[in-house]
Amino acid sequence: MRETLPLPLGHVTEYSTATARVSLAEHTTLRLGGPAERLVHAGTAEELVAEVRAADATGAPVLVLGGGSNLVVADAGVPGTTVRVATGGTARERLGDGRVLLTAEAGEDWDSVVRGALSAGLAGLECLSGIPGSAGAVPVQNVGAYGVEIAELLVDVDLYDRRRGVVREHVPAAGLGLRYRGSHLKGRDDAVVLRIRLALRSDAEASGPIRYPELADALGVPLNATAPPERVRAAVLALRRSKGMVLDPAEHDTWSAGSFFTNPIVPAPVAERIVDGPRYPAPDGLVKLSAAWLITNAGFRRGHPGPGGRVALSGRHSLALTNRGGGRTEDLLTLAREVRDGVRGAFGVELHPEPVLVGCAL
Repeated sequence: MRETLPLPLGHVTEYSTATARVSLAEHTTLRLGGPAERLVHAGTAEELVAEVRAADATGAPVLVLGGGSNLVVADAGVPGTTVRVATGGTARERLGDGRVLLTAEAGEDWDSVVRGALSAGLAGLECLSGIPGSAGAVPVQNVGAYGVEIAELLVDVDLYDRRRGVVREHVPAAGLGLRYRGSHLKGRDDAVVLRIRLALRSDAEASGPIRYPELADALGVPLNATAPPERVRAAVLALRRSKGMVLDPAEHDTWSAGSFFTNPIVPAPVAERIVDGPRYPAPDGLVKLSAAWLITNAGFRRGHPGPGGRVALSGRHSLALTNRGGGRTEDLLTLAREVRDGVRGAFGVELHPEPVLVGCAL
């Protein structure tokens, strides 16, 4: 790992182009949230460091905004400065062991990274197709889908350490505390991801083992078999679309933050009380339950409405809370509380939100 000092405070190429009172609903997949007091855009990693450093120097609050796919922003908006990560670009380097090191700037659209990797003959990311958001958010959440987590592929990241005012290069994945839908970076505001590096296989003849039963069924292969990566991507995208999990600006049922609740991980005695529900082994003798099953069996069907019908559970996936076009953040939180409390009452299991809540809470 290497540390470098950031650019001088005066080197901010777009700092004077800040826009006041811009609605953050325009920058989130939920299409919810009040205005940013001040919004600036950073088009390069150097600008991103400089913008955040300059904003920190004012002493006012700072929100670093990526793709907005995992944010729930308060109706009152965000005070201080919001720095939008608008960096982009990827690079590839052969590692000499049949793998290729893929570097992606933090602001690069994640699905574009996946699509570009497959087009270049690289395998490994196909199960992570169709996930909205930017590359910089991927290690923060330890993004995963269909049996694959980014922890399996991530080599290292470059970060801006806001507390020390330095750029930390090549911070190893092993030092990020990657875990189920989380990391040491989640819920903290003292580090900004600048870019990520992934080790991918250059033999695009076959995907990794297909570990997820639903995906294996869709592909018509046994569990742990492989398939052509492009075929896996197509199957994953079809499954995600069937659940409203591929963002479509014209379709309200996709206006969500993805899965709103994480699958709860509980002690074995708690899991044993839930006789019929699916369960999966988790580390340290714990058991992972299906949040979608718990929600459905607590009486919340797909399409269950929130206040005034302005928000609702997705009509295709009970884990997604959607904005039906006229909702407010408080409407969404009211629905989330109803679902959380209903599951707690029915099963004694606490659901926890997966998105980051900005200026609001359940």
